[in-house]
Amino acid sequence: MIIGVPKEIKTEENRVAVTPTGVAGFVARKHQVLIQKNAGGGSGLSDANYQAAGATIVDSAKEVWEQADIIMKVKEPQESEFPLLRPGLILFTYLHLAAAESVTRALLERKVTAIAYETIQLNDDSLPLLAPMSEIAGRLSIQVGAWCLQAENGGRGILIGGASGVRPANVVIIGAGMSGTSACQVAVGMGAHVSILDVNPNKLRYVHDILGGHVTTLMSNRANVEEAVLGADLVIGSVLIPGAQAPKLIPRALAKRMKAGAAFVDIAIDQGGCAETSRPTTHREPIYVEEEVVHYCVTNMPAIVPHTSTYALTNSTLTYGLELANRGFPQALVRNKALAKGLNTFDGKI
Repeated sequence: MIIGVPKEIKTEENRVAVTPTGVAGFVARKHQVLIQKNAGGGSGLSDANYQAAGATIVDSAKEVWEQADIIMKVKEPQESEFPLLRPGLILFTYLHLAAAESVTRALLERKVTAIAYETIQLNDDSLPLLAPMSEIAGRLSIQVGAWCLQAENGGRGILIGGASGVRPANVVIIGAGMSGTSACQVAVGMGAHVSILDVNPNKLRYVHDILGGHVTTLMSNRANVEEAVLGADLVIGSVLIPGAQAPKLIPRALAKRMKAGAAFVDIAIDQGGCAETSRPTTHREPIYVEEEVVHYCVTNMPAIVPHTSTYALTNSTLTYGLELANRGFPQALVRNKALAKGLNTFDGKI
């Protein structure tokens, strides 16, 4: 098969879908890989790196989209890419269609076979292709949250870890999945006072076991969420319902009562966000202040660290990409039930 890797065009998206090592994996199995010129530049990967691994470099995105049997991307197609979609094309990328009606309609109208990284699901309900980006987003959330708390950004002017004789910041994390747990570990490491909430007691037990008395674990219900959020300097929203919009756990009425200058980082913004005051932002304009709370709602957070993110992504996606290329559609999905759960659109149907 021909695997195409176009350059990402979403604002400040510097990740690329396949590393040179991934290219070598496809080429070793007799597949052809087309890489758009400078597609890996933002991740520190040169065209020469890709050529050495056996890829063919092409000048334009149009050439990649037209010639490839499988398009591997990082983010969902942007509006300018909609005309490049065509019947029978296999698109393998993050889609987050629950929060992207225009993308969904474009995929349906053009009868694209779209397989989403984030809905591939193993028997234990884990999401293996979402996990690496969730881990990175979780770790970054404390980093960007600390930045949001700085006075010049409208924040309370609080240092996450405090100082000698001065209390540390109160960090509240809603959701103890991969991103929430990763955020929790970093926040504890920075010396914050951390509380984490989830509806699953097993997840809370895991966090308590690995971090012991350094974190407060709470069952997520309306009363506990309200109490925690009102006392927080920094809130991390990391809830996830696979394939669905995120629940609005922080209504506007609650946001109004938060501390003036508190910060809110919404990792769930890809799925619509978990606060009524959330709206998507970009790396060029990442924050806004609403209800006196500094909001950070960037939809592609891991793009801040594209080199790390690109390698982490390929580590997870390559196995599934190879299976698609080796067996084709639909045979690969018949044999691999986890991959089958990734199928979002086919032949004009959801």
